[in-house]
Amino acid sequence: MSNPVFFTPAGSLDGLGPGSVFILEGPEARHAVTVKRLAVGEPVDLADGSGARLTGKVSDAGQGSLSVTATDVVFEEQPSVRLVLVQALAKGDRDELAIETATELGIDAVIPWQAERSIVRWKGDRAAKAHAKWQSVVTAAAKQARRAWIPEVRSIVDSASLAKAVAEADVAVILHEDAKNGLRSVLEGAAQLAGAGPDAPREVLLIVGPEGGISPREVTRLSDAGAVTALLGHHVLRSSTAGPAAVVLASDVLGRWQEA
Repeated sequence: MSNPVFFTPAGSLDGLGPGSVFILEGPEARHAVTVKRLAVGEPVDLADGSGARLTGKVSDAGQGSLSVTATDVVFEEQPSVRLVLVQALAKGDRDELAIETATELGIDAVIPWQAERSIVRWKGDRAAKAHAKWQSVVTAAAKQARRAWIPEVRSIVDSASLAKAVAEADVAVILHEDAKNGLRSVLEGAAQLAGAGPDAPREVLLIVGPEGGISPREVTRLSDAGAVTALLGHHVLRSSTAGPAAVVLASDVLGRWQEA
């Protein structure tokens, strides 16, 4: 069974090695001590959310702190091709469910999208709070999945801004039920380029619409910017399901799940 993971600030594990003692404090330490009830001698991992992972054993467990003696400190590289989920805002927390599951499955970044047909709207103070909530959701999911990387939650985009992001992207795929080509065939083309030198794709955008679907005008606008449409399957998936399903397929096609 894998060790429980607790997050530390980015860069806080720099310079540490076997034998180093790291003192974890704050909410993560309280969770480790009072909820997980970790005791001296138990194995644990500490990750800084930016790739560094310290594996060690608890050397002291106080009321508000946890001391861990390192047995190893490693840096986990990101995949050669990063997957970015562009998730349209959806009602009933379905957008949060989508990014939570996608994080557990290995998404590298998420972009909240204020689509034309999105019922939910991020405005004013709500936008900042909603963005923070998304960051909290992916952080908790990364912790659950024992990840060393916490996915980046990028700034919210409207359809015009998304078109600009698509134009700058290496590969952008619109998951759409009326597409002619399957997602696997589209991604296999990207996979063939993955080792093709400086022109190889470094990011793949997976674009998922809201409950009412992506409007024809948006499909045209994003396609004109360089996106391609792809069919995920024969059934129409919910907004909360399409993204995670695409992450699974993309991870397989791009070799992200191959054994080391």
